[in-house]
Amino acid sequence: MTNRLALILFLLAVAALVADGVLNESAATLFMLKKFSALTEWLAFWR
Repeated sequence: MTNRLALILFLLAVAALVADGVLNESAATLFMLKKFSALTEWLAFWR
């Protein structure tokens, strides 16, 4: 992965987080963080 591609992907991710915060009051981000937390707990159980 080149630096240019990494920067583009980073800017897209930041833009998506900002758009979620402005348009949706960060509901989608909070939902995904809760699901990620549940996934890590489930994986820790099977470890």
